[in-house]
Amino acid sequence: MIAVFTSLIQSFPQAVVAGLLVASVCALLGVFVILKRVVFIGITLSEIAACGVAIAMLTRQPPFVGGVVLTLAAVALLAYPFENRRIPRDAVLGVLFVLASSLSVLLVSQSGFGLQEIKALLYGDLILTSHADLCVIGAVFLPALLYFLLFMRPTLYAFLDREAAYVLGVRPALWEMLFFMVLGITIAAASKIAGTLLVFCYLIVLPTFALILSRQLWLVMILAVIAAVAATAIGLYASFTADLPTNQTICVAACAILALAVPVGTVRYVLRRFRKKEVA
Repeated sequence: MIAVFTSLIQSFPQAVVAGLLVASVCALLGVFVILKRVVFIGITLSEIAACGVAIAMLTRQPPFVGGVVLTLAAVALLAYPFENRRIPRDAVLGVLFVLASSLSVLLVSQSGFGLQEIKALLYGDLILTSHADLCVIGAVFLPALLYFLLFMRPTLYAFLDREAAYVLGVRPALWEMLFFMVLGITIAAASKIAGTLLVFCYLIVLPTFALILSRQLWLVMILAVIAAVAATAIGLYASFTADLPTNQTICVAACAILALAVPVGTVRYVLRRFRKKEVA
């Protein structure tokens, strides 16, 4: 196994580094996405970023630029206060998801791309990460990680306790907007190699695993990162040895890791209920 991993790293070093970096940062951001209960925004922004990449490639522009421009435009739209409107934010997310996913397919269907290029564009392919892709990932994800660590506390207050945030002088609307801008940029940067499915997997599946196992935020974040790294390593290994699609293999590995947490979470839930009955 060690020999296989060594061969994998030597053959695809950019894919390994990019995969671990995307997995770690997206898993951390995903914890807050779930805590904010805006799970659908992850898949929607991923589809919008993929659509932006498709538009950029058709117009011969840098893919990252197309993804960022379209994603930030969507974030600006979603920042509108929908709380007191007849149309909720989830409905707008649904419309954007349908439009972006459909438009991406239509755009590439009219392009001169080959089948492999179309698959890579729509679904991503981590194993094909180039040096330029890795440079973009590093330039975006490292500052995003630094922002997350430096401003985690005001973001947490803004997401979970708006009244306490106002008392402490924290402006929830501003910090929510900044978080979703960072989320949008990271998704746009990852979409070319990770694709919609894998990005959404990192944002939701592994943070869910961590939240099942713990209620302490710092431990949840550590578990989410460890699980994301493990799923990436397992997926890359299985893909490399069995000649399987890389991104989808990582997603299956992530879901298998989540399945391991379900019995543990069930036992903990039963024990808590039992203790409450004893106290009563």
